[in-house]
Amino acid sequence: MMPTVALWVQLEAKKGKEAEVEKFLRDGLSVVNREPGTVTWYALKLGPTSYGIFDSFSDAKGREGHLTGEIAKALNERSAELFSKPPTIERIDILAAKMPELEHH
Repeated sequence: MMPTVALWVQLEAKKGKEAEVEKFLRDGLSVVNREPGTVTWYALKLGPTSYGIFDSFSDAKGREGHLTGEIAKALNERSAELFSKPPTIERIDILAAKMPELEHH
């Protein structure tokens, strides 16, 4: 399934909270694996306290479902505890993507 839209989320961990942020992001994978509209999801470490999430979706409905889903709620609930400033969330349109070929059975 070709993704058409994405999200770019930037996160800045509070000093001393880096390990907790990394665990939070790793634990998020099991949540997004249950979201049928989420095509790809990457949790990234950009620097000592800087993190990002890039995820793609088959359509805007899938993206909006993700933004109101479990991981977004958990991010909002723990934001003040883990991050030095509120996460920035950008909605992105995908113009082209290289996707793995589906296996033929």
